[in-house]
Amino acid sequence: MQQGLTAIKFMNRRQTISALGWSAAGLLGGCSVGPGPGTAMDADTPRQVASARRYPVAWCFSSGGPRGFVHVGVLKALHELGLKPDLVMGSSVGALVGGLYAGGVYAGQLESMAMQVSLSSLFRLHLRGEGWISIAGLADLVNDDVHSQRLQQFAIPFAAVAKAQASGALVAFNWGNAGLAVQAACSIEGRIAPVRIGGTAYVDADLVSPMPVRLAKSLGAIKVLAVDASAYEDQAPPGAESYRASDLRKRALTQADAAHADLVLHPEFGYYTGASQEYRQRTIEAGYRQTLQQAQALRALHGLS
Repeated sequence: MQQGLTAIKFMNRRQTISALGWSAAGLLGGCSVGPGPGTAMDADTPRQVASARRYPVAWCFSSGGPRGFVHVGVLKALHELGLKPDLVMGSSVGALVGGLYAGGVYAGQLESMAMQVSLSSLFRLHLRGEGWISIAGLADLVNDDVHSQRLQQFAIPFAAVAKAQASGALVAFNWGNAGLAVQAACSIEGRIAPVRIGGTAYVDADLVSPMPVRLAKSLGAIKVLAVDASAYEDQAPPGAESYRASDLRKRALTQADAAHADLVLHPEFGYYTGASQEYRQRTIEAGYRQTLQQAQALRALHGLS
């Protein structure tokens, strides 16, 4: 299957979790501070809450659609190395995998979920407003896996990065309903219905910030480990010119943020994506193996060398 495949699904105890991702490009927007004026600032409404807190090390997971399986392997290796983050952030599928991890679904569980991928009833008909299909089921599934914790209750601080559709501004949801925040971060602009929160429509941030390192630092991260799930565009085979053009546009965005990261992991596992057991296993293994190869640098980044 080609790189245009846009579904990645993780099965939990009872159901399959799916997330959508894609390659695209855009310009870096500003940062939103959450719902607009007049919105009740309750414990459940997703929003970005300012904090004076500093985070010694943040882990930042990129978008990437089915390439997001690689995040599972990276997390497996980081766990094996005994490393822990002070903040986790993610765009698109990076928000899904990072959010599950920060919410208590740790590496071994994530790997089992990834290897049990199957079709699910994630999608919902959306008969009002933009888009005819939504991923509303994702919110319930994520909330189930994190045992209904709100983002502010996570043991590891976490932010799901989304984009305000109208203004293009970024928002790092770090408060409120975890599932709804992740749903917003995974809603493909122009393909999936946006998520309305506090009167604002939010969509996936991939077109603006596929690897939000600068946003992590603006929120108080001192050091950032960035995990880049994007393709190696120089490996595009003949016939993949249209995909490579998209890769190059996305590379411009990831490079802009990579320049601000303290360490970037960019595992290589082949150009085309898929959903087979072989693809999932190969991708997870590549993330795991290539992360372990950076063990010394990773320990140093976390102050353990």
